[in-house]
Amino acid sequence: MKLNKRNYKDEYKKYGSGGVAIAKRQALNKYNRDHGTYGNGDGLDAYHKSGKVVGFKKASANRGSKTDSPGDRRARGGKNK
Repeated sequence: MKLNKRNYKDEYKKYGSGGVAIAKRQALNKYNRDHGTYGNGDGLDAYHKSGKVVGFKKASANRGSKTDSPGDRRARGGKNK
């Protein structure tokens, strides 16, 4: 049995192009623009909690937060709520 090689470039292209991913990015960008923090270099990102945009967080802290994202908790073996 021969395994096909994965096409990582193709997978990456599909990753953020789905309707849900685009809608999420649009909501965050709109929130940032409305609050005057989009592209001003302050290091803050709008973030989601329970599916809603709730405020700003340092960009570094917003990457893969254990507590804010149920997917991250499952992937890291934390408690499921």
